[in-house]
Amino acid sequence: MSRGVLFIHNNFPGQFGDLTRLLLARGVPCIAVGQHYAPSQDGVKIARYTLGRGSTPGLFPLATRAEADLLRARSAYNAAMALKAEGWDPAVIVGHPGWGEMTFIAEVFPKAKKVAFAEFYYHGRGYDVGFDTQLQGDVDVEAVLRAQAKNGAMAMAYAEADAIVSPTPFQAGTLPWRFREGVRIFHEGIDIDAIRPGPAEPFALDDGRVIAPGTPVITHVNNHMEPLRGLQTVARALPRLLAEVPDAQVILIGDPNRKPYGAPAPEGRTWQDVCFDGIDYDPARVHFLGRVPHARMLAALRLGVAHAYYTYPFVLSWSLSEAMASGCYVVGSDTGPVRDAIQDGVNGRLLPFFDHEALTDALVAACRAPDASAAMRVAARTTAEAMFSRAKGRDAWLDLLRELGVEIPPA
Repeated sequence: MSRGVLFIHNNFPGQFGDLTRLLLARGVPCIAVGQHYAPSQDGVKIARYTLGRGSTPGLFPLATRAEADLLRARSAYNAAMALKAEGWDPAVIVGHPGWGEMTFIAEVFPKAKKVAFAEFYYHGRGYDVGFDTQLQGDVDVEAVLRAQAKNGAMAMAYAEADAIVSPTPFQAGTLPWRFREGVRIFHEGIDIDAIRPGPAEPFALDDGRVIAPGTPVITHVNNHMEPLRGLQTVARALPRLLAEVPDAQVILIGDPNRKPYGAPAPEGRTWQDVCFDGIDYDPARVHFLGRVPHARMLAALRLGVAHAYYTYPFVLSWSLSEAMASGCYVVGSDTGPVRDAIQDGVNGRLLPFFDHEALTDALVAACRAPDASAAMRVAARTTAEAMFSRAKGRDAWLDLLRELGVEIPPA
């Protein structure tokens, strides 16, 4: 069959959904390998695999992740062999190596060039592990070693890749130095034309109340409502904010019951429970919306006088790119991922991650003088256009795939 692109992703399409649609529209054949729960995508032949067994009981703990990755790798190999038996012969393989599926794919398609997506390379200290010693205490050596042990299959994929793509400079910088040379840094992008500044509209709450435009509203989007995205700092900033700005409202979006990116919460609790323990706040003014439709999230962003975005040194959230594209005044943590996008005082604020008093000061000031951030809002939108444009991400992907041998007709 015509030599197109094979995508490898545990939960395909993942980061590759827009790219596959673009290639299909240009007539480029696309196939994929994913686990059994990977959703369907029109026009893409997906070879799904199911694991025949789980991890070995009693296995040396530091080998558990490696075994799981190799189990997935072997199953993905079988799925790819089924595609080969049907006559598929891709020119390029684009994959996320984070779960091991890329490990043996070159054995199936030895002539295909390989592009490995570099979302995050794990470290034992100072990143997602060992950063927040205030909340989680000093990290123990076993946690350090477990984090480092996650990298085995990824390191193999990066070592064998013909190209590595990473969304941001910080994320590329988590790679070992030997893998950094020649990394292509470009974000997959968001729909800048659809996600843009606009007038605030009345915002209906679940209890029937409506927040009117002009109300001082603070927003915080935290997909899993967890400390890795700064929930504890936001929670601690609220009591004084609510006391000093009596008409302020706070909107928090995210599902506390989803598995967190970071460490799990203490047994039987959610991180939302933990982070709000002992926090004195008015539930009539702090609104936990849970997981909401995308349009509702964007409406909340347009309503806000400030958007709090905090994160450990980890993967940059799409919510930040969308907040900047919406022209939000972003008050962010002074951590590596955020410094890629925010310049303090130019297109937002950067504050120490653990200093909740500094966050309170910034949010109170935003509520009292919302027009003072007008220039930073404009600059945030300009940054989003330059850094997070989907059109630019598409062009970069097409250039790379053409370079590696995929025939892509012009639009």
